[in-house]
Amino acid sequence: MIPKDPVMLLSFINLKLRDFYDDLDALCDDLDIDRQEIENKLAVIDYRYDSEKNQFV
Repeated sequence: MIPKDPVMLLSFINLKLRDFYDDLDALCDDLDIDRQEIENKLAVIDYRYDSEKNQFV
């Protein structure tokens, strides 16, 4: 289960991306979560996925 709070979600997703996944698609596929939903939730707090850094910044 992923955090619902956007700030906690940011921390969770960035940790997973840094430590376990090569990109956001791999994370979403493995955890069976919707990429657009994650991007929308993090956009609320002004974070966007940077594929070069493989992090939300």
